[in-house]
Amino acid sequence: MRWALVGPVHPYRGGIAHYGALLARALAAAGEDEVAAFNYRRLYPGLLFPGRTQYDASASPLAVPAPRLLDSLGPLSWRRTASAIAATAPDAVLCHWWQPFFGPALGGVLGRVAALAPASCRLLLCHNVLPHERRRLDVALARRAFARAQGFLVHSESDAAVLRALLPEARLRVHPHPSYDALLEGAPSREAAREALGIAAEARMLLFFGYVRAYKGLDLALRALARLEDPRLELWVVGEFYEPLAETEALIAELGLSRRVRIVNRYVPNEEVGRYFRAADLVLQPYRSATQSGIAQIALAAGRPVLATRVGGLPEQIADGVSGLLVPPEDPAALAAAIARFFNDALAETLADGIAAARARFAWSGLASALRGLVADCRRSAP
Repeated sequence: MRWALVGPVHPYRGGIAHYGALLARALAAAGEDEVAAFNYRRLYPGLLFPGRTQYDASASPLAVPAPRLLDSLGPLSWRRTASAIAATAPDAVLCHWWQPFFGPALGGVLGRVAALAPASCRLLLCHNVLPHERRRLDVALARRAFARAQGFLVHSESDAAVLRALLPEARLRVHPHPSYDALLEGAPSREAAREALGIAAEARMLLFFGYVRAYKGLDLALRALARLEDPRLELWVVGEFYEPLAETEALIAELGLSRRVRIVNRYVPNEEVGRYFRAADLVLQPYRSATQSGIAQIALAAGRPVLATRVGGLPEQIADGVSGLLVPPEDPAALAAAIARFFNDALAETLADGIAAARARFAWSGLASALRGLVADCRRSAP
């Protein structure tokens, strides 16, 4: 099978760029499929990007060859990208979808591909069907792009329900988000990681990792920590703030947590990711909303349990009492009780067995098979 993959990869940073490279490698791994990747020339315009940079400065990037053709705001580039895709005579064209801002660009590409390569299957791989923080035009922009696709893959039943509400006849498959074990290559041992970070042997490290945005509930984690008097508990907040840092610092001071919270306000390059996860005892995801989570997949790949809220697709990734713990959303008291239970009942070893048993479910080979099955579904229903 010949694949054309459209989405951000290196030099862009972040989970979707990592995912794009790992998916390209997974589809090509069997040696039978041909994979051509097509990258963005411009992803977000500067005015719409809240971070410091869109580019990855990792010394060990996850990279695949991919010409930078697609401009999110350039209609001429949409046509050029579609022509380049059609020139590869693809059996399937798969676009990464996560933000309706890209609806016109991806809809334009898929519409042109339909004219130039009508035999190809046009797919959208949805990281989020709709964004966590929704805007007025999101549904209209999403529908424009969705109308040009023949099949969809989502990572949770909750996101599948959102897609079916928008497009009741959608042809779709649900498959869990794969592991980010590639980010753990060369990671240090727990002891070495703690020594590098200056964490005492007796400390109990809670990790909140990734971009800090309101829907991720950092404030809930802080309020939970304030309920726990154990001086050994430390909360590490590691990731670039997309919300005002001053507001978080004010809450930390108000709660009297200045000596128990460490903030690393920056994007963490690939080679440092494993250090934080290997050092952690428990990864916190007190999210207010979620579809699925790449952060959870880094944690599970590192053998670290996750304490998350029962929102969106998180309960489909984390089995309560087996590979992690689940609590109701917007409930600092429940979050604090679960943290105390994790340490008081020494659950780390019990949950480690569940994490190890679940790893096969999150293999990239399974996602590749699901996508091949989706292409077969499209071909069977083609006129």
